[in-house]
Amino acid sequence: MFYLLNRHPLNIDSSLAKGDERLVNDIAKIKINETKSINFYSFATKYCSHRQLLLYPIYDSYVIKVLSYFNKQDKYSKFTLKDYFKFKNVILDFRSFYNLDEFNLKEINKYLWKVGKEKFPRSYN
Repeated sequence: MFYLLNRHPLNIDSSLAKGDERLVNDIAKIKINETKSINFYSFATKYCSHRQLLLYPIYDSYVIKVLSYFNKQDKYSKFTLKDYFKFKNVILDFRSFYNLDEFNLKEINKYLWKVGKEKFPRSYN
């Protein structure tokens, strides 16, 4: 069972079924010791996405680069990405602005990732 930082159990299956975006932020925060915690935000988005493909887009560096690029060009959304509810809304704004409503969140997310991987390759120097 997963626990929040204050040790309250998360009802993951129920939250996933409802598409509750708060679950991502709850899963991401892991307490290491009394003074240190880590935010596994990208992992949490991937976990939720793999459990509910159509409801949870994945936060990934390629996706962020493409969303940022298009937003710089066209100003389609107010840009905040480290809160999952706002991140998901940025993707929904992207889909709406570019008239891509026939595509689900998973398809949009996959497109953004592929474009990002092609246009913004990582350099391993």
